[in-house]
Amino acid sequence: MVDALLSLFSVGEALELIEAQEVPRPVTLRTNTLKTRRRELAGALINRGVNLDPIGNWSKVGLVVYESQVPVGATPEYMAGHYMLQGASSFLPCMALAPQEGEQVVDVAAAPGGKTTYLAALMRNTGVLFANEINKERLTSLTANLQRMGVTNTIVCNYDGRQLPRVLGERSVDRVLLDAPCSGTGVISKDPTVKVGGSLGLPSGAGVVVVYSTCSMMVEENENVVNYALKRRDVKVVPCGLEFGRPGFIRFRDFRFHPSLAEARRFYPHAHNLDGFFVCKLKKMSNKVKGTDGEESEEEEKEEEAAEAGKQQGKRQRQRGKQQPAAAAGGGDSGSEEEEQQQQQPAAHGKPAPKKGQQAPPAPPAQAAQAPAARKERGIVKRAREELMAEQAAKKEQQ
Repeated sequence: MVDALLSLFSVGEALELIEAQEVPRPVTLRTNTLKTRRRELAGALINRGVNLDPIGNWSKVGLVVYESQVPVGATPEYMAGHYMLQGASSFLPCMALAPQEGEQVVDVAAAPGGKTTYLAALMRNTGVLFANEINKERLTSLTANLQRMGVTNTIVCNYDGRQLPRVLGERSVDRVLLDAPCSGTGVISKDPTVKVGGSLGLPSGAGVVVVYSTCSMMVEENENVVNYALKRRDVKVVPCGLEFGRPGFIRFRDFRFHPSLAEARRFYPHAHNLDGFFVCKLKKMSNKVKGTDGEESEEEEKEEEAAEAGKQQGKRQRQRGKQQPAAAAGGGDSGSEEEEQQQQQPAAHGKPAPKKGQQAPPAPPAQAAQAPAARKERGIVKRAREELMAEQAAKKEQQ
């Protein structure tokens, strides 16, 4: 875990993060606007001995609890569904998705219902909200919270998320929230076992908005996943609409991501006093599939071939530029000698032995130059060569 953090942060910042992870995050509440207002809820809880404040300017429904003389999870207001005990970082994906009234929305991993009930409140109980949960054992808590919070526009379902296009139909929804399962490196303060264990297709048509979020800080579970989607599907990253947070990575170790991933947002315990979280908002442009796992699409093939052809052409032009000054310096006899040597080379496998006192003719330079061009570089080798060339160019500029 320490190695992973040091790859993300400087030593000093990594120490700050480790210290912050040892301290529990503040208890936070989300006001259920289907039943009450934040000001009314705050007044009721203060009268019961709860010391609290608004969570910040970025949220209109959050409250942070400093101390309480009563269990905040057992007050009459809680039982009546006036608020949800919910981590502040869990507000962010719902705010980024920004569902509108009358839309059809899917929460792919809905239990225990914190984000689902927030989406329903943002939709003002209109439209249709599909709350999907693959784990049957978690459906009880999901349905209980939906009933307690007064949600009436939601259909609970129990499917593998990959089956939803077949169940709900293609082009059937407007927005999708995928709070994906992850290693949980952003919530170590809640689950310390993360420090020593663990390892690190949606029903939609063109124009649909998808928010991908995790409670992880690992690049492999965040930017790398979104970058894969950008390569394989006709989607683009759009601004999250969140006013704070650090931008997503576009360069990390050997990874090079699409520049638009800077629109994603990262949140850290030591910087924002929130659980570690990643939020990225994508918009689907069409149902076009660019490629499948393990093979390159035709467009990618053409792009690579064109790039390779351009590189080879530039290489040949540079070689010609070097050869021309050399030929001019050697005089006209050198050119005629090269032509005679090329004409004397037989087409068969054998080659006549040079006469006494003569040197063997050198191999034609064109053959030596064409040998590596016959093999097309792909994958890791190609990326490594490009990165090496970029580093060399950067060093030259610094000098």
